[in-house]
Amino acid sequence: MPYFDAASAAPLHPVARQALLASLDEGWADPARLYREGRRARLLLDASREAAAEAVGCRPDEVVFTPSGTRAVHSGVAGALAGRRRAGRHLIVSAVEHSSVLHSAGAFESAGGTVTRVPVLRSGAVTAASYAGALRPDTALACLQSANHEVGTEQPVAEVAEACREAGVPLFVDAAQSLGWGPVAGPWSLLAASAHKWGGPSGVGLLVVRKGVRFAPEGPADERESGRAAGFENIPAIVAAVASLRAVRTEAAAEAARLRELTGRIRAAVARTVPDVEVVGDAERRLPGIVTFSCLYVDGETLLHELDREGFSVSSGSSCTSSTLTPSHVLRAMGVLSEGNVRVSLPPGTAEEDVERFLAVLPGVVAGVRDKLGTPTPTAVTGEDELVVDALGKLCPLPVIELAKVIGDVPVGGTVRILADDEAARLDIPAWCQMRGQEYVGEEPADRGSAHLVRRLV
Repeated sequence: MPYFDAASAAPLHPVARQALLASLDEGWADPARLYREGRRARLLLDASREAAAEAVGCRPDEVVFTPSGTRAVHSGVAGALAGRRRAGRHLIVSAVEHSSVLHSAGAFESAGGTVTRVPVLRSGAVTAASYAGALRPDTALACLQSANHEVGTEQPVAEVAEACREAGVPLFVDAAQSLGWGPVAGPWSLLAASAHKWGGPSGVGLLVVRKGVRFAPEGPADERESGRAAGFENIPAIVAAVASLRAVRTEAAAEAARLRELTGRIRAAVARTVPDVEVVGDAERRLPGIVTFSCLYVDGETLLHELDREGFSVSSGSSCTSSTLTPSHVLRAMGVLSEGNVRVSLPPGTAEEDVERFLAVLPGVVAGVRDKLGTPTPTAVTGEDELVVDALGKLCPLPVIELAKVIGDVPVGGTVRILADDEAARLDIPAWCQMRGQEYVGEEPADRGSAHLVRRLV
C-alpha cells in the first residue's frame, strides 16, 4: 500500500533500525556516570551530538536532544523569550507556522506579550521585507519555518535571518520538514527539528541554540542537556535518529531530483485531469516531495477515505477532515480553496509506478465523491438582479455547490447572496470566485451566520 504522508512521519529508515538495535546493548546506562557502562553510553551520546552538529552546521555544544520536535519548539521559543525579556516583549511569527510555534506564541500572548503574525503570499511564502517591517525596538524574537508542513513552500530564511541580525534580533527556525534535505542557510540563531520527519524514530527532537544567544530555560532546573531538556536521554533513539539523518543526507541530492520530477508530474496531471481543482503552494521554491491540491465540490474526509480504499495513504489540511470544522490555518492565510484538500508527501524511495497508479485512480475517485454528494436544490428567493441562497446549517462543500448551481440564474452584473454559518465558507467562497472569474464583493453580518455577496462577471 503506497504511503504518501511522509510530511507527517517518514517511514523508519533501515539505518535507523540497525542503529537502534545495535545501541540498545551499549546505550542503556546513565551517561553521567563514570563507570564503564556509563562511559560507553556517554561516548554514543557525544558521537551523536557531533554528527548532529555537522549535519546542522553548528558546534556540538550548541545541540541538545529533546523528547520531541514539539518540545524543542516550545523550549526554544520560551527560553529565547525569557533570555531576552529585557529587550522587550514582542514576538514575530508567520501566519503559516506549525501549530507548535503558534501555540507558543499564544501562550506568550496570554502572559502579556505582544505577537505580530506576518501574512503570506498566495504561494504560502512570506517576504523578507514583511519580516523586516515587523521588527521593532522591543522585538525579543522572530520565528520562521524553513518550509511549510502543509504545502511544501520554502521560506526566505537566509534573507529574513540577515534582516534580523542587522536589527539585533535572534531568529528561531522550525526546520522539521527540511533538515533531512540539507542545512538551513543564513545567520539564524535557534533551530528545532524532529527525527520522525526524516526517517528516525519518534520521540527525538533537536534544539540548537547558537553561542551568544541569550537563553533562559523555563521550568525547574535540570543538569542534563545543558539544562535545556530535562530528563534521562533516550540514547538508543538518539543514536538511531542521528544515524538516519546522516544516511538520508547522503542520498538527498539524487533523491530530491527524483522526487521533484515525480511531484512535478503530479502537479501537472492533477491540474489536467481533475476538473475544478486548485494546486496550491509555490511551484518552484518548494520541498522535493510535497504536492497539495484542493478540489471544488468535494467532501475532504470522504475523499481521503476513498483514496485509502484504493490503497493510498494521504493527508489533508482541509476543514472537512478535522473535528474543529474550521479551515486549516495555512490554507486560510494563503487565501486558497480548502474544501477537498489533499496533501501528497512522497517518502524517499517512492516507486514511479505507485505515482502513476495514483494519478490513474484520482480522477475517478474525485468524480465518485462528487456524484455521492449530488447537487442540492438550493432554497432561493428571487429578486430583480439578486438571488438569496440559504445555506445555513450546511457544511463544506455544500455552500459552494449551491452557489455554483445558481450563479447562472442571475444576469451578468447581478449578485448572489449566500447565507452561511460554516467557517470554511469565508475561505472557500472567495476562492471559488477567483477560480471561476466572478467577483467576491464581501461579507456582511446576518441574523445567523454571515451573508457572502458574489457578483456575476461572466
